[in-house]
Amino acid sequence: MFKNKNYRMLSEGSVEDNSRTNKVFSGVFWAFSERLISQGVSFVLSIVLARLLMPSEYGLIALVLVFTNLANVFVANGLGDTLIQKKDADETDFSSLFYFSLILSIGLYMTMFLLAPYIAVFYNHPDLVSVLRVIALILPLSSIITIQQAYVSKKMLFKKMFFATIGGTVASGSIGIVMAYYGFGIWALVAQYLINAVVNTIVLFFIAHWRPRLLFSTSSVKQLVGFGWKLVAANFINTFYSELRSLMIGKLYTTTALAYYNRGNQFPTLLIMSIDSAVGRVLFPAMAEVNNDIGHLKYVTRRSMKTTAYLIFPLMIGLMCIAPSLIIVLLTPKWISAVPFLQICCLFWLFQPIQTANWQAIKALGRSDMLVKLEIMKKVIGVSLLLLSMNISVYAIALSNAVFAGISMLINMMPNKKLMNYSMGEQFRDLAPSLFLSLVMGGAIYTISWTSLPAISILSLQILCGAVIYAGASHVFKLDSYVYLSSMLTTRLRRRRAIVASTVSD
Repeated sequence: MFKNKNYRMLSEGSVEDNSRTNKVFSGVFWAFSERLISQGVSFVLSIVLARLLMPSEYGLIALVLVFTNLANVFVANGLGDTLIQKKDADETDFSSLFYFSLILSIGLYMTMFLLAPYIAVFYNHPDLVSVLRVIALILPLSSIITIQQAYVSKKMLFKKMFFATIGGTVASGSIGIVMAYYGFGIWALVAQYLINAVVNTIVLFFIAHWRPRLLFSTSSVKQLVGFGWKLVAANFINTFYSELRSLMIGKLYTTTALAYYNRGNQFPTLLIMSIDSAVGRVLFPAMAEVNNDIGHLKYVTRRSMKTTAYLIFPLMIGLMCIAPSLIIVLLTPKWISAVPFLQICCLFWLFQPIQTANWQAIKALGRSDMLVKLEIMKKVIGVSLLLLSMNISVYAIALSNAVFAGISMLINMMPNKKLMNYSMGEQFRDLAPSLFLSLVMGGAIYTISWTSLPAISILSLQILCGAVIYAGASHVFKLDSYVYLSSMLTTRLRRRRAIVASTVSD
């Protein structure tokens, strides 16, 4: 039931195809491990910080990060991808783009420095000036790490990325907690963000083999930026739209409301970034490598979509059901107002696997022109929804984002019918088993919240029952993604045992 013929074909395919698949799976393993552990550690640290700091302080840092995130798009989003997409990228390309990116980031920092007083006046927060000027220092650091990460991604050296990210997360989080405990307030959060970037950069400098050389080619920069600017434009539109809600909430309502909104977003975003971003980071290089083989590209796209949906659907639906008890247990009742935002955000992220797989396929085919057109179309719709909801309530603003995610998913799906014969109907059929099983699991665990047990007991029972129902049903009905993941993990474990046994015998 739900078995995939393509999987059997790939297993019996050529040595080259199997080698490529193993390389991709190894990359996914390390990228997923990096995201899972770093986000897990970051999550634990953020829980401690949330107990030490006030929601208003989180709201102010969220407002500041809106502007640094927008500026960072020009440094981090798109330019690194051009190096991955270009099959024959050499040292001249890497070094030239490194210097171009560094100069650009310094110019952006100076712009942020000069604009800080005006932004503070607009939001009526005098403290915003110094906070923005300090945290914007992340821009030059980001320009360095972007090229380092592009090199690591192109070479599929995700094991090295794992150590860099973990080191930065642990160091920055620990220092942030100490500063929060001793009363530094918002500066504890500023330090956390900056130290994370610094440690990431330093660790990657020592463990990655790439170093910038005294090479610069204007023609190389023009060629790379010629492709990259379209990705940057698409990412800027996407980031601006994502941050626009925070800008509106911070201006029309309060920073405390913004804190609840962002805190509600944190939980589902943590889970999604641990899975979807890891797969997406490995998926683009893998797709770029086979972009001249439409049949194989379609297989990689389907496999990515089905696998991430199998993991994300139960997490998002389950999280919606356990939200009240989760917030009370982890953050204390002072954050209970974040519950509705958490549930709405889960609905938003439910559509992400479909969007990511289709987006990465279009990008791998080099159709950056199409990506820009799609983003413009989607964001016109999204901004219209935001304008209709912004004066109603904060909850209406959040709901408009979930509606937009559903529309965005459909728009991203449409081009791939023509590009690689992967229709919307076929995509929905691929996703249906995981979605149906997740809904059944969610309905079962939601009934547990009707009991009068303590919050921690309700939460424990919901998590346990949800895991048993989903995993058990996957095994009984032999869901395709369950069979695929089990087979790949079993094969990897057998190889490790064989290596250990060979080493012992020698």
